[in-house]
Amino acid sequence: MPRPAALEFPFEAPPPPGAVREIAPGLGWLRMPLPFDLDHINLWLLDDAREGRSALALVDTGLGNAETRALHEQAFAAASRGRALARLVVTHYHPDHAGCAAWLVERHGAELWMTRSEFLTVHAARNGAAGYSIEQQLSLFRAHGMGEDAAQALRGRGNLYGKMVPAFPDSHRRVLEGEVLRIGGREWRAIVGYGHAPEHLSLYCEESNVLIAGDMLLPKISTNIAVRPVDPMSNPLQTFLDSIRRYRALPEDVLVLPSHGLPFRGAHARIAALEAHHAARLEALEAACRQAPRSAAEALDVLFPRRLDSNAIFFAMGEAIAHLNYLYYAGRVERRTGADGVVRFCA
Repeated sequence: MPRPAALEFPFEAPPPPGAVREIAPGLGWLRMPLPFDLDHINLWLLDDAREGRSALALVDTGLGNAETRALHEQAFAAASRGRALARLVVTHYHPDHAGCAAWLVERHGAELWMTRSEFLTVHAARNGAAGYSIEQQLSLFRAHGMGEDAAQALRGRGNLYGKMVPAFPDSHRRVLEGEVLRIGGREWRAIVGYGHAPEHLSLYCEESNVLIAGDMLLPKISTNIAVRPVDPMSNPLQTFLDSIRRYRALPEDVLVLPSHGLPFRGAHARIAALEAHHAARLEALEAACRQAPRSAAEALDVLFPRRLDSNAIFFAMGEAIAHLNYLYYAGRVERRTGADGVVRFCA
């Protein structure tokens, strides 16, 4: 999807790996590499003086691998100025956001802050529990038309989540919707969003007019919105769209700090672009279902007109089910299970 012209990008380029770039007083920007098509994640380092001692807070972590740990060491050596990492805030359970949390907590003695659902989901995903095993994932995808070749390719990945999040703390400080976190003398209000993750945490500072958006508001791409086996009849696209509409209550010129891409201004325009993007995808999918009943697997070519590898198809299948479920709950398609056991949608 092209970058909307209405957005403003105050920083032309990201910091190099292992460096921290100050983008506002007391607020630094790190970038960690990822071994995917989406090849990076942004992390945010904040001054966090508390109880008379100088300290730091970090939002999100990167993957739990040796490269990320080495870059953290490099970044802290350059930017900490003797300050300890006192607080680690994790926006949600996905491995690029939570993968290095255990190492950071152990290395620095930091407190882990996150929403309860995201904390528990990390443990479920690491242990293949509560609908997060590969077999349950394959069962859902087969019910929506995935063929055996693709299923076996996914099985061959094993518990990829556990590899990227090799450990995770056993306790946390729970963050609730609307709670105010005082970080470095500034107040950051918790905004909990849905659709991309169970209870995704964003933080808004009115004084600085800054939103740490995580994956809820990205400048160039729409975040992945998928149905998972833990809740196969869910409607995550509806809850995602409902969630991002809440950001319209923030100033239009709020500086949005996304987990991927460059910081930007123009949140209201970006919300409108995301709404239009999903509306167009839904219209195309509904039209395809009018031509012939479609399973999620048979809808992939409508939503993703490119070849999908085993990593991409994992996200694509969940997203296809999410869009079909949205149409179903909106009364725009019917849901039927055929004699072959495959769920198909027809308009």
